[in-house]
Amino acid sequence: MAALVDSPLGAEDQKRLDALYDRIRRDAQTFIGYPCNPLFDYSPLFRFLSYSVNNVGDPFVPSNYHLNTHDFEREVLEEFRRLTRAAADSFWGYVTNGGTEGNMYGIFLGRELFPEGLVYYSEDTHYSVSKILRCLHVRNIMIKSLPDGRIDLDDLRETIRIHRDVPPIIFANIGTTMKGAVDDLDGIWQILDDLAVPQHYIHADAALSGMVLPFVDDPQPWDFADGVDSIAISGHKMIGSPIPCGVALAKRSNVDRIARSVEYVGTLDTTLAGSRNGITPLFLWYAFRTVGFEGLRRRVRECFEVADYAIEQFHRIGRDAWRHRNSVTVVFARPLPPIIHKWQLAVQQEVAHIITMPHVTRAMIDQLIDDIARESPNLARKDVAL
Repeated sequence: MAALVDSPLGAEDQKRLDALYDRIRRDAQTFIGYPCNPLFDYSPLFRFLSYSVNNVGDPFVPSNYHLNTHDFEREVLEEFRRLTRAAADSFWGYVTNGGTEGNMYGIFLGRELFPEGLVYYSEDTHYSVSKILRCLHVRNIMIKSLPDGRIDLDDLRETIRIHRDVPPIIFANIGTTMKGAVDDLDGIWQILDDLAVPQHYIHADAALSGMVLPFVDDPQPWDFADGVDSIAISGHKMIGSPIPCGVALAKRSNVDRIARSVEYVGTLDTTLAGSRNGITPLFLWYAFRTVGFEGLRRRVRECFEVADYAIEQFHRIGRDAWRHRNSVTVVFARPLPPIIHKWQLAVQQEVAHIITMPHVTRAMIDQLIDDIARESPNLARKDVAL
């Protein structure tokens, strides 16, 4: 592919850059194993790339660094406040570089509130969380998962009972990485009530499902109205962004306890990062303004329809496949390596999944199914536990 614009690069460097673009464009045609939505057009915002836009500090507090998009960031956070049913007078948040930062922020708040607390998280929790726990030096216990990916409430109950004198910091999965399972928040609350645990903190990892559950008629309990203390949601997944991003959402009273004034930038230090991307808040703002809640609701419904179509096609060729209620993650038995490589499938042990994001079409599903039927005709049907 020829260079699109005149370039100051040398011929070899330009050739490498063009080859990279061609590879990414080609591989995007078979990208169905990970939750990213590439259907966006932010070209009206490209002019802002000419400036070093930095949202350093608290988005709700003025800063000496004026090249920021704090006002647009606050509007984005207001949209997320509505989606997560947070009270207007007790809500706080900021735009992060993705779900991992949002999860780290939630655990950080829990640790600061309860320095002697114990973090409980399930076997199906995203791999980054164990790294976060090491970084923050937080005491933690891994809880068993049920075959369908949800946290095992019996194991959680017994473990909290043994450590009843220690405040629990519960990491609740609102859509697990591999199976899209939503932990039973009502069941977690029942355990805390039954054991009369007075001090506790619940963080919700809603990286993907946080932009799904607000748009369904029968969502599982998951948000501030259901009692969580903080939530992490990704922006590059269902919304879509060329740069990974997300939001960390919390109760203002908890954030106020960790805030520090920083004279250097003339604002409060309440976020994990110092310098923060000021462009991604514009992407999220633009998406909310152009797609809107009804557009997102329609998008989620269409993703469900493609997920159900995929399950039907797996069944047609004698393969088991399933999804949780209100999930766009379709789980099936791990296929052969060439198929995993071609379709960039996420796999773990004997399980694989596809995630029917807005760009995944029925035609893509048909091609995947044809590949599985052709490449592994002699494989016996494998049932994947629900």
